[in-house]
Amino acid sequence: MALFGLPVMFLGYVLAFATATVVCGAALFRARQVEDDATRRGLVALFVGSGGWAAWELGFLVAPTPDLKYASYLVSLVIGLTTVGAWLYFCSAYTGRSFHTDRTYRLGAVVVYLVIVVVKVTNPLHGYYFTTAYVAEPFPHLTVMHGTFHWVITGLSYALVAVGFFMLYELFLEADYDTHALGAVAALTGLPVLFDIVGFATPAVIDMNYEPLGVAVFAVGVLFVFEEQFLAVQLTDGVDDPVVYLDDKGRIRQFNDQARLLFPALSGAVGSTLPAVLPDVADRLSSEVRVIDRTYEGERRHYLVSDTSFTMGQTDIGRIVVFTDVTRTERQRRELDRQNEQLEGFAAAIRHELLNTLQIVNGRVTIAGEALEDGDVQTARDSLRTASQTADRMSDIVDDLARLARQGQTLEATGCVDVDAAAREAWNGLETDGISLSLRAEGSIDADAGRTHGLFESAFAFARHNGASVVSVTLRDDGFVITDDGDPVGTANPEDFFAYGVSVPDAAAGMLLPNLRTLARTHGWEATIDTAYTEGVRLVVSGVDVRLPTDEVGSEGQAA
Repeated sequence: MALFGLPVMFLGYVLAFATATVVCGAALFRARQVEDDATRRGLVALFVGSGGWAAWELGFLVAPTPDLKYASYLVSLVIGLTTVGAWLYFCSAYTGRSFHTDRTYRLGAVVVYLVIVVVKVTNPLHGYYFTTAYVAEPFPHLTVMHGTFHWVITGLSYALVAVGFFMLYELFLEADYDTHALGAVAALTGLPVLFDIVGFATPAVIDMNYEPLGVAVFAVGVLFVFEEQFLAVQLTDGVDDPVVYLDDKGRIRQFNDQARLLFPALSGAVGSTLPAVLPDVADRLSSEVRVIDRTYEGERRHYLVSDTSFTMGQTDIGRIVVFTDVTRTERQRRELDRQNEQLEGFAAAIRHELLNTLQIVNGRVTIAGEALEDGDVQTARDSLRTASQTADRMSDIVDDLARLARQGQTLEATGCVDVDAAAREAWNGLETDGISLSLRAEGSIDADAGRTHGLFESAFAFARHNGASVVSVTLRDDGFVITDDGDPVGTANPEDFFAYGVSVPDAAAGMLLPNLRTLARTHGWEATIDTAYTEGVRLVVSGVDVRLPTDEVGSEGQAA
């Protein structure tokens, strides 16, 4: 079959090698825009060598005389051999290895190359590398019969190229996301080897070098079709954090397994925009607060959200969003903030109590002086006794705050605390003035026993000051509630009950709930008032690691 007077098979060969030449030329300009210096040099050398190889193979096909065909083929062999070194250089740089920088390897490669070139260029003298004959089928061409040297050098070249493939596939397999497309491109790159074998063994295809066609496929795949994945694999090599890849329009293109586990919504989200799938992440990227909280493997963890563009030259082709686990650092930061807030609260409480104490003492001393002037010794004695007791009370408050400050530091260890027993022990240590205690608290929590005891003491003491007659403790899945039937919150701001120095509901009880919240927060819990409860005050402690019994049975008890 002929087209334009030329055999179709011949035109197919010409078109294939001409296309490979053009593709490698276009890829050369694309490769020069790769950011990583070593990878860029490897790719440029690969496409220069392969493009030249394809061009001289094309000359071998279209040259008008056997001598020119012979010369073209010989030059193609010399140029084609450079692609082996370029391929290894690229694979080493791309996969983060250092073979391409080792002077011994580089010097050895140059020496071996020069020796092989000498053998090739002297082939017209000895004919040990290849011989030729002009044939007419399947179209007129110069057929090549390869000799022993060719197969030895070809075997060595294939072995070295296979090392490069091994480096690539190892990186693809280690990458924590889908690299099937890149693996397929790499496989197609090596496919021309089959044509070499078929050309040697059968007349189905002519016996020549088809490797430039594979390099052309590789160029199209990694620099034009899958360039995002190609660059992202190198950029995130060794990164174990969750990663999401976005294209230049902000659409999700790829993500690794860590990201999928952290954000299940990513499954099936390829092609969707980030705000549509992960709106909270998109908000973090546009705000100054870049830390996002997530529950992962049953634990509340904190991740720093950061993004970076990856480019080809001056053109952004996408973004990589990385989630770095900063749980330890963020917990320390939040704990430091809590302790600073706590210290400010202690300072406010001491300042408030000190002012109150000074006013009371000053007033009582004044009354005592006036009573002595009037000869009223009993009134003077009572006033001075009150002043002394007030000063002692101030000393006790300072001691209590000092003890609380020590308890308010970061917990070093926790254990299993029986809630029912802890509540009873705290209750029995207080003067409860006939108030009754009701417990539905069978189960345990992960806590510090001493701080838990102090928390219940503060809650029960508050109930006594709040005019309660019954106090109940109920254990729930995520914490516990302490309810009294005393005076309700009413129109007061619930947060004022937890503020040092505010004295809500009165001066005597003003430090109890702030102390309770401090002890709760040392565990990472939160203490609030249930504003929906209007028959007294209900304290809600949440965020607790609770272990309920298998068969929950409520128990009630009372203590005087």
